[in-house]
Amino acid sequence: MAISRKQEERLLTEDEWHLVRQSHHPDVQDVADDDLLTLLKQVRERRDRSRAEAHRQRREIRGKAAPKGLEPVSKDTGTNRKLEILAMSMRRLNSEHARRRKMRGKARLIANMRAALALKELSETEGDTTYNSRHASNGMRPIERTKRENLIRPMEKGRQRKAGAMAQAKRDAR
Repeated sequence: MAISRKQEERLLTEDEWHLVRQSHHPDVQDVADDDLLTLLKQVRERRDRSRAEAHRQRREIRGKAAPKGLEPVSKDTGTNRKLEILAMSMRRLNSEHARRRKMRGKARLIANMRAALALKELSETEGDTTYNSRHASNGMRPIERTKRENLIRPMEKGRQRKAGAMAQAKRDAR
């Protein structure tokens, strides 16, 4: 179920809300690459802390752990919702980081291709290519095949295999 921004703001602290707000769509594209990495790190730390808190509260509810405060926790819905919000924020930031990395890779690939094309065109315009031309020499020597050609047709192999199986079945049936 989707969580509205108002609910996010109500469930998170001021610092966490500021971090999560930056992960939403129009705002995340304005974040610089270095800031995106630091934002990702901070949200991950908050998510891990919230996950540990939710785990501790679940153990308190089940009676497996001693209560942290004066009274044991009765419900952990707020902590679980907070964990969901931070996890969704992590997913958004990770996908934005992957999108940017993919864009950088494509741009780098295009730049490399253009540089290679420029080098090729430069080499074609130069008339003298004697340093890199082929010369007559002994050349390559053929290597004789060591594997013999199989003269038995595949159908014949299958026929013999099936005949052997049938003969074995007859012997086993006796």
